[in-house]
Amino acid sequence: MARPSVVIILSLVLSVLLLVPYQVRSRSTSQTGSSLPLLEKEEVAAGNEEKARQRRRTECEGRWIHIRDLPPRFNTDLLQSCNAFPLYDDGNFCPYLANHGLGPRTHNRSRSWYRTDPHMLERFFHRRLLEYPCLTPDPALADAVFLPYYAALDALPFLYHPSLFNSSALHGRDLADFLRRDRPAIWGRHRGHDHFLVVARPAWDFSQDPDADPPLWGTSFLRLPDFLNVTVLSLEARPWPWQERAIPHPTTFHPATLAHLDAWLARARRARRTNLMLFAGGGGGGGPNIRGSIRAECENRTDICEVVDCSEGACSHDPIRFMRPMLRSSFCLQPPGDTPTRRSTFDGILAGCIPVFFEEIGARAQYGWHLPKERFEEFSVFIPKEEVVFNGVRIADVLAAMPPAEVRWMRKNVLEMAPRVMYRRHGSSAGLRARKDAVDLAIDGVLRRVRRRALEEGDPNSLIYDEDAGERW
Repeated sequence: MARPSVVIILSLVLSVLLLVPYQVRSRSTSQTGSSLPLLEKEEVAAGNEEKARQRRRTECEGRWIHIRDLPPRFNTDLLQSCNAFPLYDDGNFCPYLANHGLGPRTHNRSRSWYRTDPHMLERFFHRRLLEYPCLTPDPALADAVFLPYYAALDALPFLYHPSLFNSSALHGRDLADFLRRDRPAIWGRHRGHDHFLVVARPAWDFSQDPDADPPLWGTSFLRLPDFLNVTVLSLEARPWPWQERAIPHPTTFHPATLAHLDAWLARARRARRTNLMLFAGGGGGGGPNIRGSIRAECENRTDICEVVDCSEGACSHDPIRFMRPMLRSSFCLQPPGDTPTRRSTFDGILAGCIPVFFEEIGARAQYGWHLPKERFEEFSVFIPKEEVVFNGVRIADVLAAMPPAEVRWMRKNVLEMAPRVMYRRHGSSAGLRARKDAVDLAIDGVLRRVRRRALEEGDPNSLIYDEDAGERW
């Protein structure tokens, strides 16, 4: 009968011995083994948070962006009509909405390659901007205001619906009315000079004269007085309007980590360049033109020139079709087509294929924020198209005469520039975010432009910026 009493007494003693140290420790120290009192650690944590906020304020000074809250009819609702207009033969671009506009992966195991459609630039630029580290919910504190308006998608009815062909001057007026009515102080603060938006088409498609009779191709969005002060980032800009700036055509390569980017660049660096030159594209028929001259020359020199036929959109969503040939070519020919610029330019840069231009407006006069104008000779070749078409200059002779050491140096420069024209995937790693891509450089350019306009308006706190001068390469 005595054994239970002994057990009970021993249990009580052990409970007291275990309880007292635990209670003392829980009041005075953390449970990480540190002797620092808990209260002091909380104070230090609060101090660190304050330091982090102060560091963020310092890093974001002059870089705060406010994303304007627009009704969904100006953006996400427009995605619901993805099968209503004949952008492609089947009239359906719904599959390319996947992955926030990057499109479906090229195959299930793909980590960085997508079937990206350029018309989705507005959607995935918007998604990327949601990760921008210097966002503010207060427009009064913002240095720039982003309008998440999917202008190219909103233009589809005016471009492809016969009943609206004569109404293209209406494109964008609904948005202008909304901006004037809803919180007008935001729009009126700088008369729109601090606002910017993205257009997933060449600016030519939105520059029709509102009074044109008969109406021509396109809408009059960029001719509306309300938007003449807004910076418009488009796939191709016209040479003269102040508000337009060209940003790179989206390619199909969107890495999520620095390792994936470095692995691809290493592959491009060690690729065996067995072809002297490559042309990936269509066209060339009709009268004398640069594409026809290129095709004729390549047909006669198949040993040094390769042609990838991209007629009727064959290359639009199939990067394997053209990236492998680009990897085995030293030079990629970039002639103008329906418009001066080409997505192929940026595909080739990613492949380490030195671009050959035939017009200044093909790239040098377009992408100053991403392709430094003063260094074009270091990463590209220029041959005037008139010399090829009318004066008998052979492209192969010009390129073959370049010393091998110079070609290697130019390819090195091309690959160093590749991250500048690439659109990385949203949700990418911290290491990759440390390298500025096409979106980062576009935002930097917009902010420089806003500061410049603020100076012109008489803001004494602003500095003068060359809007084409980006970070040192």
